[in-house]
This record gives sequence, structure tokens and C-alpha cells, in this order.
Amino acid sequence: MSSEKEAALAAVLDDSPTIFDKIIKKEIPSTVVYEDEKVLAFRDINPQAPTHILIIPKVKDGLTGLAKAEERHIEILGYLLYVAKVVAKQEGLEDGYRVVINDGPSGCQSVYHIHVHLLGGRQMNWPPG
Repeated sequence: MSSEKEAALAAVLDDSPTIFDKIIKKEIPSTVVYEDEKVLAFRDINPQAPTHILIIPKVKDGLTGLAKAEERHIEILGYLLYVAKVVAKQEGLEDGYRVVINDGPSGCQSVYHIHVHLLGGRQMNWPPG
């Protein structure tokens, strides 16, 4: 079993701070590539492509995963995708890239703070996973 799959199956959905909450508070170092008042984007520590960036909202607001999205989250969900485009351009991914949101244990979500994976810098394959 892959370490990502093991992490996803072991992940617990509760109210305790996630690693992403600690990164937002600068309690854990990260390589930030984009930051504004709404989101933080940083390099994944276990990259699955030459460019692998995580984009997270700074305020979780109950949005632990896509399945928890409510109408009040429409703006931030759209903004996460817009920032993915901005960061992709900043990273020089003109030839294309992939945007992924893992949701729940079967979707291999290992951190319950919604996040977008921006992957690029190589040819992606289909089907994924």
C-alpha cells in the first residue's frame, strides 16, 4: 500500500489543527510561492511532478473537503481555481498542468483542510490513479 493511501486511510476528520493550519500560522516552514489575504500556495514536500504546489484557503470555515462544500463556499472554491491558474503562469506551465482535489479516504485525502494540488512540468497520463 502506498504511503499516500496509508495516510489517507489513517487521517481523522476532527476539529484539531491540521498541518495546513500550522503552515498558515508559520509554525511549520514551507516554501511559499503565492500568498494573499485569502489563500496560501506552497510547494508540496512530497512532489508527484516537477511542479507540485498546494493551494489552501487561509480560513477553513468548515470546508474540510469538497463533500463539505456549501453555498457559502462558492467564492473561495472559485478563487482557489483562479489562483491555481495564476500560480501555473508564474511557474511557467504554459504547456499545461493538472488541478486535483482529493476528497475523503477513497479519494486519498490525507489532510482535512480543502486544498488544490497544482501539478505540472511533465506529461500527465490518463486515466489518473
